[in-house]
Amino acid sequence: MSPNSESLKKNYLEWQKIYCNSKKRKDKFVTTSSEEIKELYVPENGGSADYMKDLGFPGQYPYTRGVYPNMYRGRLWTMRQFAGFGNAEDTNKRYHYLLEQGQTGLSVAFDFPTLLGYDSDNPLSEGEVGICGVAIDCLDDMEKLFDGIPLDKVSTSMTVNGPAIVLLALYVAAAEKQGVPAKSLSGTLQNDILKEYQAQHCYCFPPSPSIRLITDIFKYCSTEIPKWNTVSISGYHIREAGSTAQQELAFTLANGFTYIEEGVKAGMNVDDFAPRLSFFFNSHNDLFEEVAKFRAARRIWAKRMKNKYKAQNKKSWLMRFHTQTAGCSLTAQQPEVNIVRVAIQALAGILGGTQSLHTNSMDETLALPTEKSARIALRTQQVIALESGVSNTIDPLAGSYFVEALTDKMELQAEEYFKKIEQIGGVVKGIESGWFQKEIARSAAQYQREVDSKERTIVGVNDYVLENEKIDIPILKIDPKVEKNQAEKLKNIRKNRDNIGVESALKKLKACAQSTDNIFPEILNCVRKNGTVGEIVGTMKEVFGEWHALKVF
Repeated sequence: MSPNSESLKKNYLEWQKIYCNSKKRKDKFVTTSSEEIKELYVPENGGSADYMKDLGFPGQYPYTRGVYPNMYRGRLWTMRQFAGFGNAEDTNKRYHYLLEQGQTGLSVAFDFPTLLGYDSDNPLSEGEVGICGVAIDCLDDMEKLFDGIPLDKVSTSMTVNGPAIVLLALYVAAAEKQGVPAKSLSGTLQNDILKEYQAQHCYCFPPSPSIRLITDIFKYCSTEIPKWNTVSISGYHIREAGSTAQQELAFTLANGFTYIEEGVKAGMNVDDFAPRLSFFFNSHNDLFEEVAKFRAARRIWAKRMKNKYKAQNKKSWLMRFHTQTAGCSLTAQQPEVNIVRVAIQALAGILGGTQSLHTNSMDETLALPTEKSARIALRTQQVIALESGVSNTIDPLAGSYFVEALTDKMELQAEEYFKKIEQIGGVVKGIESGWFQKEIARSAAQYQREVDSKERTIVGVNDYVLENEKIDIPILKIDPKVEKNQAEKLKNIRKNRDNIGVESALKKLKACAQSTDNIFPEILNCVRKNGTVGEIVGTMKEVFGEWHALKVF
């Protein structure tokens, strides 16, 4: 309490009386996550009581104000536009285009067959090959995807989970073909299978063997690919499925704690793998709520890693994260308005201290981005970085009574969820019982009810609607020949490769899957022999089985 706290309280109460008798725009003011917002925040209800304990300085525990002492004054965040469509050659052209436009990191979007571990000629892949991302079936595809891009100089993020270990092996093998050793590779593998069961549903195997694959990656990369971020623990898809910001924060961190515990159970020292865990968050429309979420996330992670998991290496305490603007907030109606939404969301990520950022394109509710819309999305980041001034000082919103109050509340709400998760037996038990899925579904339904009743305004959807609107922006369409060509390519590869060698490699892989040995070297051997994603995943399914989603309604 400050010396003038009594005087402040008296004046605040007098102001409240005047405020209560004045006109209000609406009865209730809430965040995007339906949290009520006070009419005014003052020192006594808006901020941490102990600056050094709860905030500290940038680059110092508990990292509320940022993971690096110089933040964007040292270097800007990585501008990493997510891209992938059609075949490897088409996507490679887009990567070269984005790099020429000033993008500073690559981010690979794979199509659904690849995400599910199917080859392009599998009957279950029909109609989906290359549609929502790039089709990658074998080493030849991965080589062509990065043709002319030096993998020892560019950081690559790969958004893949169920078959993540196979795609990492393909990337390592493609780098070898360029003459780049694995120890020189830097980037991130999403590899977060827990959120797949909770929200996105792109998995191949049941939870237990999937976690074994992740710990095998931890072990292999800790010595062989030391600059690689082995998991990007992802709240993005939890939020896209309809969660609140509080659920995104809590469920994401709970998943992260589970990976820590599983790594330790597998016999690793926490400091051997924790420094290479990273995070991936959604940035939605409510600017201050999102900033508070990011700041609270850093603080919670640092406290747990230091106090509960006894990490000694300070790098294990750091939460480094990528941010993507909220695809679920974009509208097919008046798509140009999405440019404004994305700018606000990007600003929230930057004010929240993100390490890298993807800005969605205005046309993403209609199709994959055209070159022009992808360029506008990238330019949005560049304008914020170089023209807005927000990167000139570190954590400019610190000390805001409102932001600090929201940050503290976010932390408390996350801790309440951690207790609930512990009571139900942990994350895996919660997945198996459908608890996470039900929690997210309830929040999504509540949000939709508010939109339907016009309690919540979505510009162009339930207010400021254009009658008989015609969408007149160009749409990117994937040539149906992509699927046919991928199938033909696979046929030729299988015909001309050393099939005896492939069979032998797959047999060794199966035997390894049945043992407790690290499986990554055997997968790497399979891809070097030109084994396909579908063949490798199929072999592991013979041992691990498959997972079928629970019905939660």
